[in-house]
Amino acid sequence: MSEHSAPLQQPYGRAYEQMLEKVRYDGAYPTREKAEQAVRLVLAGLGRQLTGDERVDLAARLPLEAARILTAQIPDTQPLTGWAFVKDLAARTGASLATTRWDTGSVFSAVAAYAGADLVTRILRQLPSGYALLFGRAELTQAASQAA
Repeated sequence: MSEHSAPLQQPYGRAYEQMLEKVRYDGAYPTREKAEQAVRLVLAGLGRQLTGDERVDLAARLPLEAARILTAQIPDTQPLTGWAFVKDLAARTGASLATTRWDTGSVFSAVAAYAGADLVTRILRQLPSGYALLFGRAELTQAASQAA
């Protein structure tokens, strides 16, 4: 058996499996399936918000399966604030806002690990207010604009 055919026998690539395990561990999900549901929900939502170079660069850094979820979405014409993003995801699934906020933070933590600090900063500059907290960062837009 050639080494090129081995990955095709696995349901997911190793990098995506590791991403799911990170989300499962960080989010304290009881099963990998619950973690994967969160990953699919949140990445699809992010794919509807993110455009341009940041979208392309993030997709290039994510595991292939995660990149496909992100890029399969058509970006919305009207971007959502961070809070509206969480409310939209909750409405799509019927989950509570608290659960959806937890899911979002857990997945964005893994996304940030793959993206790196510089790309996350670029992503946060592109998105409306409220996403920094979802990525586990302080919302610095007001302080930055006052310093300028």
